[in-house]
Amino acid sequence: MAELDRQQHIKQLAELIRDVDIAMFTTVGADGRLFSRPLGTQEVEFDGDLWFATGADSPKIAEITANPRVNVAYASPSGNTYVSVSGTARVVHDRAKIDELWSPAMKIFFPGGKDDPNLRLIHVSAESAEYWDGPGGLLGKALYFVLSAVTDDPGAMSDTGTVDLKPGV
Repeated sequence: MAELDRQQHIKQLAELIRDVDIAMFTTVGADGRLFSRPLGTQEVEFDGDLWFATGADSPKIAEITANPRVNVAYASPSGNTYVSVSGTARVVHDRAKIDELWSPAMKIFFPGGKDDPNLRLIHVSAESAEYWDGPGGLLGKALYFVLSAVTDDPGAMSDTGTVDLKPGV
């Protein structure tokens, strides 16, 4: 039963982040400070794993090596949808996976193409996620605020939750 719930949560989160191209990727620095930077999620169906491309010379690599705990935040203000994914990251230098995830847009950052010696992948195994999915668009937001003002349930038109994505939970 827990695996079925996990798959349902993964499907729901996949739908929420589907059209958000750029995520804020947060790592922990050597001094304990948090560092966030924008990264493009590679175009694969979310199945509990997230993939990103980065340079081998990026500070993210050392930060992940020292502390693999990361957070990935997605925001779609136009859809009034927000997702925060916590997980464990690892750096991957796998030719087959690079071939699978390669897109022409990546050439902007990796001029040597798929064979660019600086190209690395970051694999994030999602462990938990929080999401906020409210009414999208201006009309939906206006309706939400009107209903919030006249009802006792301000969350009636929005969905929020925390889900545990660890396998076997």
